[in-house]
Amino acid sequence: MLRISLFLMTNIAILVVLGVSMSVLGFEPYMRAQGLQIDLQALLIFAAVFGMGGALISLAISKWSAKMATRARVIERPGSEVEAWLLHTVERLAKAAGIGMPEVAVFEATQMNAFATGMLKNNALVAVSTGLLRGMNRDEVEAVLAHEVSHVANGDMVTLTLIQGVLNTFVIFLSRIVGHLVDRVVFKTERGHGPAFFIIYLLAQVILGVLASIVVMWFSRWREFRADAGGAALSGPRKMIAALERLKATADAPELPDQLRAFGIAGGLRGGLSRLFMSHPPLDERIAALETGLRAQR
Repeated sequence: MLRISLFLMTNIAILVVLGVSMSVLGFEPYMRAQGLQIDLQALLIFAAVFGMGGALISLAISKWSAKMATRARVIERPGSEVEAWLLHTVERLAKAAGIGMPEVAVFEATQMNAFATGMLKNNALVAVSTGLLRGMNRDEVEAVLAHEVSHVANGDMVTLTLIQGVLNTFVIFLSRIVGHLVDRVVFKTERGHGPAFFIIYLLAQVILGVLASIVVMWFSRWREFRADAGGAALSGPRKMIAALERLKATADAPELPDQLRAFGIAGGLRGGLSRLFMSHPPLDERIAALETGLRAQR
């Protein structure tokens, strides 16, 4: 809960600083002079409630929604030797990482993939696809599980969701400000809101939302390198490299539902401008980072 508290306090501090800055810089008097009677403090609170509130709700139901989206089956009692091995391996890795035992689940998918999610480090979910279990050997599956356990230990799901919440707050706040300015200053609407407000507000929200997603995806890529390093520390660097090499060699592009794609072991391979919106770095770069670390240890 410390990570959640820190981010909430940071978000509140940002909102306070933004509100004070607008007053000091004379933004509110200028807006009133233009006939824009906007209560900026109320708007900041509104944006924070919806921006952060939506993110926190999403985080709170993340395990449930992940199970529903992938139709993952939680292993409560092992029905096979493979399931028993999965439970034992995750338990061992979780203990080594210093977290509570996550729920372990399997979901039907031909692609090789896995994900971890959950609001708390000691009450998370780690799930693997049937395609991964069929396509990888035990050492490689262990490395993938170690990667996902590292995500949980690092608090990545919490951090990523809360970063999105902070950015959502600013997107909501700034898009409404832009809508008001254009509606009153350009289209000279004197009372209420004209059609221009809603059009510009929605357009600004889309544009700012796209820019915000670039920040979120940058963090997502950065945390993948950390999870790879954590997975290598828990299972061994050779196993982690072998698992990524196996993913690279597969003919199918690993896919998860949109809401879970950033939490998977691998994402689609893209380049150019679309790289800004990739949730995962290219596998070549991840392998190279692990090999560099391995050489440094020698």
